[in-house]
Amino acid sequence: MEKTLQELADFLHGTLENEDPALRITGVNGLVEAGPTEISFAIPPYVEFCHKSRAGAMILAPEDRKLDRPVIRVSNPKQAFAELLELFRPREEVARVISPLAYVAEDARIGKNVAIQPFAVVEAGAEIGDNTVIYAHAYIGRHVKVGSDCVVYPNVTVRENCIVGNRNILQSGCVIGGDGFGFVTNNGKHNKVQQTGNVVLGDDVEIGCNSCIDRATVGSTIVGNGTKLDNLVHLGHNDVVGENNLFVAMVGIPGSVTIGNNNTFGGQSATVGHITVGNNNTIAARCGVIGNVGDNQILAGFPQMSHVEWLRQQSKLRKIGELMKTVKALQKEIGDMKKEK
Repeated sequence: MEKTLQELADFLHGTLENEDPALRITGVNGLVEAGPTEISFAIPPYVEFCHKSRAGAMILAPEDRKLDRPVIRVSNPKQAFAELLELFRPREEVARVISPLAYVAEDARIGKNVAIQPFAVVEAGAEIGDNTVIYAHAYIGRHVKVGSDCVVYPNVTVRENCIVGNRNILQSGCVIGGDGFGFVTNNGKHNKVQQTGNVVLGDDVEIGCNSCIDRATVGSTIVGNGTKLDNLVHLGHNDVVGENNLFVAMVGIPGSVTIGNNNTFGGQSATVGHITVGNNNTIAARCGVIGNVGDNQILAGFPQMSHVEWLRQQSKLRKIGELMKTVKALQKEIGDMKKEK
């Protein structure tokens, strides 16, 4: 595929600078990897280095630096780059057929233009919406509802009675609706509490590889519209997660936590159970949240504190070595003074 710069500018609804009529773009690539016939993008702090790229053209924000090569100015360069990836590297089409090697229960309701690949299982009472793709070895349990335009990759498990919204992406190995971690200890023995609820995923949700969302003990574990989970993320039973949240790899949220909208949880961060996290917060990597969190905060450390305070503490900790040397020198000096007396 080849596109002119003007075609790409029109496609992105951007403004073209320094047009080169002879240049035709053959693909998109990263800032370092891009070649003379490819287009790339930059956002701060990498804008200062984009002039060193070999890319034939760049995508930048209106306020970014001027370049001596073609530039398409857009309000969100990262989003524009994602759109060009879809244009130049479209997803491979999947044959929209139900494989004779798949198991589909007789009373399962299958929408239009659906693909169900070999060795996938769709149990009794399940519903699959239009244009959804179920890859090989995926398991759709009894009375599960999967919406339209979803992609369910190999080895995904969606347990009984769970609900998956529209345009969801379930990456390989994730488990939706595994039993919540509920036990009652009696006379030293841990007795299982039946987990009778389900999981409800909103629209435009993505669940990463090998991530797990536990079904509720009663009621529903809920993940709101537009929320994205990276790989190896755990959400416990009866969690209620709002819209447009981001959970980076290895985040752990135990049971009965309520999380608002537009929060970001950095890698390996975690909370205790039975707390509330508000809206528009950033929880830094490896942060341990042990109490309720309001809105519009940036937190780090264990237990959680403001990011600014955490930076101050880290700065002081790095000075402890020199401080100890000073203390030892003073101790020696005081000891010598005592000997002189």
